[in-house]
Amino acid sequence: MIFNETKHALAHWAFNEGRGSKVNDAITQKQDPIHYVFSNHSIEGLREPQWRKGIADRALLFDGYSTWIEREADMSDAMTGSFTIEAWIAPRSFGGNEDERLTGIVSQHDRKKKQGFILGLHQHGRWGLQLGTGDDWMEVWSSMSLPIREWSHVVATFSGEAIALYLNGERVAYESFSESIKMEPFDGTFYIGRHNDPISIGDVFYLNTFAGLVDEVSLQDQALSDTDIKEKFDKKLQNTDEAMPAISHEEIAIRREVYDQDPHKPKYHITAPGHWMNEPHAPLYFNGYYHLFYQHNPQGPYWGNIQWGHWVSKDLVHWRDLPVAIETEDDDLAPDGIWSGNATYAEDGTPVLFFTAGNKAKAPNQMTGLARSTYTEDKDLMLTKWEKHPEPVTLQPQGEGLHHDGFRDPFVWKDGDTWYQIVASGLEGVSGAVLLFTSTNLVDWEYKGILRADREKKYPYLGEVWELPILLPISEEKHIFIISPVGNGADVEVFYWIGKWDASTLTFAADFEEPKLMDLGDFHFTGPSAMKDPKTGRVILFTIAQGRRSLQEEFDAGWAHNGGLPVELWLREDGQLGMKPIEELQGLRGEKLLSFENGSLDEANEQVAHVKGDQLEIRLKVRGNVAGVKVRKSNDGSEETLVYYNRENETLNVRKVNGEEQGGTLSIGEDVIDLHIYVDGSMVECYANGLKSITTRTYPNVLAEGLELWGQDDITIVSLEVWEMHSIH
Repeated sequence: MIFNETKHALAHWAFNEGRGSKVNDAITQKQDPIHYVFSNHSIEGLREPQWRKGIADRALLFDGYSTWIEREADMSDAMTGSFTIEAWIAPRSFGGNEDERLTGIVSQHDRKKKQGFILGLHQHGRWGLQLGTGDDWMEVWSSMSLPIREWSHVVATFSGEAIALYLNGERVAYESFSESIKMEPFDGTFYIGRHNDPISIGDVFYLNTFAGLVDEVSLQDQALSDTDIKEKFDKKLQNTDEAMPAISHEEIAIRREVYDQDPHKPKYHITAPGHWMNEPHAPLYFNGYYHLFYQHNPQGPYWGNIQWGHWVSKDLVHWRDLPVAIETEDDDLAPDGIWSGNATYAEDGTPVLFFTAGNKAKAPNQMTGLARSTYTEDKDLMLTKWEKHPEPVTLQPQGEGLHHDGFRDPFVWKDGDTWYQIVASGLEGVSGAVLLFTSTNLVDWEYKGILRADREKKYPYLGEVWELPILLPISEEKHIFIISPVGNGADVEVFYWIGKWDASTLTFAADFEEPKLMDLGDFHFTGPSAMKDPKTGRVILFTIAQGRRSLQEEFDAGWAHNGGLPVELWLREDGQLGMKPIEELQGLRGEKLLSFENGSLDEANEQVAHVKGDQLEIRLKVRGNVAGVKVRKSNDGSEETLVYYNRENETLNVRKVNGEEQGGTLSIGEDVIDLHIYVDGSMVECYANGLKSITTRTYPNVLAEGLELWGQDDITIVSLEVWEMHSIH
């Protein structure tokens, strides 16, 4: 018998609407609202939740943090003696649940009062039914976990005598009771897609919210039999071409066009399609393509549930989104996080990834792991599949007094017949540190000691853990050693030493004791990763540009953070580190909006007044002592960001309209002031004289697309060029 014709039906949501912000219950004829972060968005096309292809018709995509259906109703009153709950679901991610609470598929319960019911899933696809009798809280778990990014038909039945679970028509759990029981009803909100009392981050994000596709949810007040459930499953699939319809990556993926409507989201800086990203890392070049990975939470725009996102590019500028490369699984290696690492090449030349393996069941809870590409000449040409080595390859050494929460971010390279691995760490109560290991086979590693630390605590701003260490040749004779310190008041920025790496003694001798800063901004140029490009021989640095927005602002936007521009590093003839955006970025230039030479400040500003945009490249060269550019300037003067150089103080600076100032020391001698500025939505980056950068953020709440040159009256504008810039996607 068709479900919505049975007298026992309580509710049935077919999700065939395919549009709109309400979903119809065919039994009660109620229109239930769909909660969605963009419901009140000013752009009409974004207001509706995302509808995708369903098991037979349409389905609703639950984004993992803001999408759910709710009804203020006493659904559980009719289910006290028996019920069946049925749903078709395809999880996009499972979430990194922090306690026993389930991610709700269908929920109307209060666990503390032992009332109501929840059908839901937990970490790694473990799923089950829980209900309260008023005196007891019952839990029945499936013997089979749910697959990720695949359709599953899940059913839970309660008869008073037993609870049974079914996956794709087959029973996968059964628990009977010694005497008949009744469910104690809960009179609170009924939800599809979230928990009644979820874990909260700052009272903004709810962690127990479903991510993925949902279709054909139904409830009835009787317990169906094994035969009934198998017949319903088979009938649903009888008109499909496959035993179980496959889901394409595009059908379940985060679609960047949803979030790219945000004027603050950069367009020519690398970004995740949506939700949270942290540092880009593990750059590699293979088979004609550059690959870059990043810390990603597919559940929402908040930190947690970290997996490895993946981009691919032919030119280091235009990037294409690929599926998640490596992710947490129900194993003993990295069930709780796949955090940063890097890439190298195995004995046969195929890529391997080293990553930080998070396992809360162990102490310390961080190790390093290895994943090998499944690439062959006729399959997986884009490196989308990786096989993890089943055990950690390096563990935190004992007896060194190392930091209790600092063993992560492996960086691996090969020299001769030996692989070297450095790992971020710290000396408890002393300073950050970088540890050194060697191997002849990538799996068995020998600890060689602490490569570098600030044992005498000369530089307190270097914090207690040195994250994301890098050691790469910067010339024929010298290496660059890069760290990003955290904890205990650290400046979370990118520091470096230039010096000599000696493989025979396993030592790095720095040319200067105190490390130097690369970027003079405030926390917007951090999370370094780098590669020696096999194609060109350049050292190319990638960074993360943190957003520094509130939890609520990131919730409302649906995305958090982006990468900085790829930067080339080299050792100049004067011994200083050179840095500049890679030349391939010139391929993003659109119309040249202005070209001006050899004139006064006023003359240049007469022409600049006609230039508008929030995706610009600006190149300014000036003779004089104090000069810069105001960008993202509004007509009323309420918004502007000034980037300037002061030769008298030898500083590169950013000044906000509210008086906030950032900056630091930069000496250019008598050279012309040369500011290379990139404006992209909320991003403002300036590279000065090929020596330092300063990176900042701006979030104008009014139209702010103007420019203005600024400086002392006696300066001479040697040249000024402005281009509009195209998107990289």
